[in-house]
Amino acid sequence: MENQGHFPYDFIDRVIFPQEEIERRVKALGEQITADYKDSEKLLLLGLLRGSVVFITDLMRKIHRPLTMDFMSVSSYNKSESSGFVRIDSDHKTNIRGWDVILIDDIVDSGYTIRTVSKLLLDREPRSLKVCALLDKPERHKVEVGIDYLGFSIPDYFVVGYGLDYDEKGRNLPYIASIDLKKGEG
Repeated sequence: MENQGHFPYDFIDRVIFPQEEIERRVKALGEQITADYKDSEKLLLLGLLRGSVVFITDLMRKIHRPLTMDFMSVSSYNKSESSGFVRIDSDHKTNIRGWDVILIDDIVDSGYTIRTVSKLLLDREPRSLKVCALLDKPERHKVEVGIDYLGFSIPDYFVVGYGLDYDEKGRNLPYIASIDLKKGEG
């Protein structure tokens, strides 16, 4: 593993989840989804861009059954704060009517994004809709959300790595680290 005492960005505070721990959890989630959807004929992983890319690609390789993958691009963040307004920048291409859909997100913060996108997707009549998130910050929820498959719950840290970013920096880190926002402003 990369030396955690040396970080490529000054604003990184400390590693919260090392690469090996993330890999173990993603494998366990993949096994659970494989078991839960063993009889599904139409399984779709629907990732929310851009933060979910690393997570969804690793997760799909741990799901041992046929599946399809699609993406939506949504925005709700302004630097480090959720704006509360969710905008669909690019919609998915798959007609999800009759599909078992798992909505994949990198992190659930306020809950607005998951709630808004879930309502939109349910109107499109999938056979089922579940939510899978790598991270959840329950103390930040502004609306009630259900997460069916969860990687990790975290306190109210701002984090980067494994697809998550701070102002487009840090997505490529193989671990998840907290950041010091005061250092990030410079």
